Amino acid sequence: MLPRVRAAVAQLVSALGAPAPAGPGAERGSEPPPEPQPPRCRPPFLQLSPGELRRAGQRALRAVLSPRRRLPWSAGYAEVINAGKSQHNEDQACCEVVFVERRPSPRGQLASREGGREPGRGRKGFYFHYWALFDGHAGSGAAVMASKGLHLHICEQLRDLVDILQDPSPPPTCLPHNAGAGFVEPSRVSLAEDDEEVPNDAVPRFHLEKAVSHESLVIGAIENAFKHMDDQMEQERGSQHLSGGCCALAAIYLMGKFYVANAGDSRAIIIRNGEIIPMSREFTPETERQRLQFLAFLKPELLGKEFTHLEFPRRIQPKELGKKMLYRDHNMTGWAYKKIEEEDLKFPLIYGEGKKARVMATIGVTRGLGDHDLKVFSSNIHIKPFLSCFPEVRVYDLTQYEHCPDDVLVLGTDGLWDVTDDKEVAGVVMEVLMSYEPNDPCRYTMVARELVVRSRGTLKERGWRLANDKLGSGDDISVFVIPLGGPGNYT
Repeated sequence: MLPRVRAAVAQLVSALGAPAPAGPGAERGSEPPPEPQPPRCRPPFLQLSPGELRRAGQRALRAVLSPRRRLPWSAGYAEVINAGKSQHNEDQACCEVVFVERRPSPRGQLASREGGREPGRGRKGFYFHYWALFDGHAGSGAAVMASKGLHLHICEQLRDLVDILQDPSPPPTCLPHNAGAGFVEPSRVSLAEDDEEVPNDAVPRFHLEKAVSHESLVIGAIENAFKHMDDQMEQERGSQHLSGGCCALAAIYLMGKFYVANAGDSRAIIIRNGEIIPMSREFTPETERQRLQFLAFLKPELLGKEFTHLEFPRRIQPKELGKKMLYRDHNMTGWAYKKIEEEDLKFPLIYGEGKKARVMATIGVTRGLGDHDLKVFSSNIHIKPFLSCFPEVRVYDLTQYEHCPDDVLVLGTDGLWDVTDDKEVAGVVMEVLMSYEPNDPCRYTMVARELVVRSRGTLKERGWRLANDKLGSGDDISVFVIPLGGPGNYT
């Protein structure tokens, strides 16, 4: 296994632009030819000309880009390319206002075909605002596809909920067979269920139902949308030449609430009256160690006889067989000692620390979209079973607080958070907003630009440097700044 790990490191160094050292186990000529990549593109709302698009990809300049037109909700946005980490900017972004139309009934579809009514007239539904960042890896294909499709999957998942979400009554446990025919009152559904014969011994145990909130229905719709997006990537990866995968961070405003869905290592925070409210957590091999180890424990065949699900503080040497060493498994948050056996000499499922931690010595994120063809280098061991496409969704109720124009939601890819912590971001936000009038619609774009500039740093003799002379972010950086005060008069 060790030669494969060395070869994987060599491949990573080569991908970063340095010559790959010839290590043992590296198989010359065994690499398949690279698949054609989708044409490079930036978010449409940037409205870049072909010349501007070319200049946006110049690593020596690393120009900060912002939209020319006002975005919905007066949201601010800025981005910058990496300093050579990849050939192009692998971050993608999307900003949309989406109308969710109730799914038509068969009777309504027939009337429309017969000319009984005009399509689109009297449509029933609601709008949601949508902002999303997609941090691609091993190519931009997955990020581009997700930026064009995830909000459509969310819309599709919400179509059956149009009437339910607009009705204050609790959601019905079951929908009728003809779900598209419109909303059926929960009481009617319950009566229909009561008509069914129930065994006498089941009545005391099953006469109660769980209370399900409207909020949880929206969360479920978002979670299913991520799953459908990931399924689409799997089905079309060949025809679309889809390589790699992407982390996904999306914010959806619907009926007075923000739903922030995160699958990956991007991050979102709310800054309200100077207070910092985390709206996501990063999913990495370290934060999801127990989930990954438990899956490997249940299905050891996924490890390909090359890895062990146990974690040790360091690699074990053959000469240490029989000794006792610290370890932990999926049941443990602490550490204990165990006697080292032959099985423990395998490479750990999770190895490394912090940003250098990897699953199977290959990938540093554990949730996201895509990566269906990802394998351990020079092997047939698939990594996708350990990578979840499901996001964690957190909810923020705007109606519970009075918000001023300086209260914002910040979404950023890991290029921002690698060099800037929550407090520093909040400090920049408050500093920039104080220098603009509260009714100035461009103030949030200026905040996004300043966050990107400060995280990128200034180009000096020793590379891109922050104000404190520490190394700036060499990654792609993308940032949304969304005012919590609402769209105001700017929409």
